[in-house]
Amino acid sequence: MPADPGGRRLRSGWDSPAAALRTFVADLGRRRVHLRWSNLFGVVTFACLLVLAVTGILLATWYTPSNELVTYVGPYEPLQGATVTEAFASTMRISFEETGGLLVRQTHHWAALVMPASMIMQLLVTFFSGGFRRPRRLSWVLLVVAFILVLAAGWSGYALPDDMLSGTGLRIVEGVVLSIPFIGTWLANWMFGGPFPGQIIENLYPVHAWLAPGLLVLVMAVRALLSIRDGQARPAQHAATPPAPASLGLRLWPDAALRAAGMVGLTGAVLVLLGATSTISPVWSYGPASVGEVGAGSQPDWYMGFLDGALRLVPVGWETEWLGWTVTFATLVPLVVVGGYFAILILYPYIEAWVNQDHDLHHVLDRPRNVPVRTGIGVAGALFYGILWGAASADIVSTEFSVSFETIITTLQVALIVGPPLAFEVTRRVCIGLQRKDREVALHGHETGRIIRMPNGGYAEIHQPADEAERALLSVAAVPPAPGRPDDKGHLSGRERLRGALSRRFGTGHVVPVPVRDRDRSIEAGSNGPNREADDRSSHKPNGKGLTRIE
Repeated sequence: MPADPGGRRLRSGWDSPAAALRTFVADLGRRRVHLRWSNLFGVVTFACLLVLAVTGILLATWYTPSNELVTYVGPYEPLQGATVTEAFASTMRISFEETGGLLVRQTHHWAALVMPASMIMQLLVTFFSGGFRRPRRLSWVLLVVAFILVLAAGWSGYALPDDMLSGTGLRIVEGVVLSIPFIGTWLANWMFGGPFPGQIIENLYPVHAWLAPGLLVLVMAVRALLSIRDGQARPAQHAATPPAPASLGLRLWPDAALRAAGMVGLTGAVLVLLGATSTISPVWSYGPASVGEVGAGSQPDWYMGFLDGALRLVPVGWETEWLGWTVTFATLVPLVVVGGYFAILILYPYIEAWVNQDHDLHHVLDRPRNVPVRTGIGVAGALFYGILWGAASADIVSTEFSVSFETIITTLQVALIVGPPLAFEVTRRVCIGLQRKDREVALHGHETGRIIRMPNGGYAEIHQPADEAERALLSVAAVPPAPGRPDDKGHLSGRERLRGALSRRFGTGHVVPVPVRDRDRSIEAGSNGPNREADDRSSHKPNGKGLTRIE
């Protein structure tokens, strides 16, 4: 074996992969992570992906992706002799004839319902804490792309049983595609492979079984590598303190990894328990899909409800004639709105960085109250999504609560326009109010409810001073806006004028933690800052030594 100039023996090419693996594991062992409740959602997402992979492989061995018509001869008597597709017949065979087939199919479905929920929670936590800022912007983009891939995989799998429920959903999809001007007919023929239902099962199966899962695994693997490269962002509680020594926190390997593996096992067990005890997607009750029939009260899986709701909230009669073509806005507007929503979601980190001219690296998370405008935007966006999602079940709400369907739709239409701006402003003001409360605690401490009488006859309340860690969390300074920058000739372009205006708006109430040396000065400055008007209305005046005089 050759030796290097220093006399050490070099490993052969056969040993290099093993050596690289040992080096990688040793590097993971040197890394430290701090456990936070939000880490749970990433573990649940991975657990769902693992369960979906295992159950999906088993289902693939039993399922027949074909639209060919056959006669059902299985053990379910109400459908015996009925003409069904091979896809539906194989789904019935999995449910009633394969050992453990129903358990596997229902566990697969439950995992497909839980995974989007855990990813939505990841998105919310990352957004409100500012975890999407540089150097983690690409990780945010990949998280949104992963969510879209999960939606694509779930929708394509929703159609595979070819029961009445999935057939109704496919009819809606066909109508939406056909309504697209100029290319709708061609796109529907390409997608369905001919007149409805065409070869839609054969076309969707590769998307569900290979394309979407493969891309999803790739995206999540890249995110994991980015997470290892960029490290874990510190929570806001550590903002004003230096980074913790390398000896603090759990080792990424094996400590944190084994804890995560235990949570993966618990999540998988819960999903199997749901599959064993909770009936979901009873295709035998829905019956086979029929070209000329739809199911009343059909509802998509919950994570696709916002698309159905967007279609329902479009006003009646939104169409026009153009060059001999009938253009219906009843489907185009929802497509544009939903597409724009996800585009903004992907681009938001870059938009915020451009508005604030923020090019720094951020390794500490924000408290949502410290960035009122961003928090307001997040709440408004979540409410917008929630209203669309709720509109998908307007017909069920109408029948169950005996409320007019038109009344529900009109109410949701008004809420969709009025609700998000109102939610934004209310959230922004709540955040600023919480900042004022933080300043009071930093200055005077916590109220104890104990009132004492002073020697001069006055009364004072005893306050418990905030400890050092809490003062570090509550000590903040305002972030100045980034004004528009003129060009070399001193001219301020419209683009820069817009950016400056947005930066001033975004900077309303935007604060960041300050170092220890500037802590007392920042608290005093904050008490005399723009939000002082709320403090002036208070009749409580500090009297030193944890006492507050009451007049």
